[in-house]
Amino acid sequence: MILTAKNICKTYPKVELLKNISLSVENGESIAICGRSGEGKTTLLHILGTLEQPDSGQIEIGGKSLTRSNAATIRNKEIGFIFQSYNLLEDFTTLENVLMPARIAREPAEREKGLELLRLVGLEDRADFPAKLLSGGERQRVAIARALCNNPHLILADEPTGNLDRANAQKIGELLLSLNKTFILVTHDAELASLCDKQYTLQDGVLS
Repeated sequence: MILTAKNICKTYPKVELLKNISLSVENGESIAICGRSGEGKTTLLHILGTLEQPDSGQIEIGGKSLTRSNAATIRNKEIGFIFQSYNLLEDFTTLENVLMPARIAREPAEREKGLELLRLVGLEDRADFPAKLLSGGERQRVAIARALCNNPHLILADEPTGNLDRANAQKIGELLLSLNKTFILVTHDAELASLCDKQYTLQDGVLS
């Protein structure tokens, strides 16, 4: 298993958001987590991706038990993130955004490596283009290329098609699932969810 979560709980004042959630993900598997807004899907994704701490429960990623001391290392080496809001650095070029994870991890940020990733998402011609001038569909493709920069074993995507029109959403969904990576997707998009190997629903704090 590339990821195993056991009995994950998360409570906020007056709200028991996640109740003893367990999930196992095999290498190469694609998982869709669906549910209404406010059910805690993004919180669960952040916990699985080490961005947020659960109140209780255990997580293993790549066979390693997650702790406060090793969370950042595991996150940098094992996980790539795709955010609904893209989170691009507006004053940097497309290529600089793609290579940013390598710079943060103090790994070689080689131009050819970035160009290869941009070729993969069909944006090589936008390499030196300012990120702030990209369209929504282009921004999401750059976010996908950035998520792949450190060759992670697991990709976590939060509503990857949520800000896109139907045509672009379909293209992004097809692109994501053609990458032969392990994915956990949080989505409202029933069509995208149906393309995944497994679909779960998060409702009233329970994953089923």
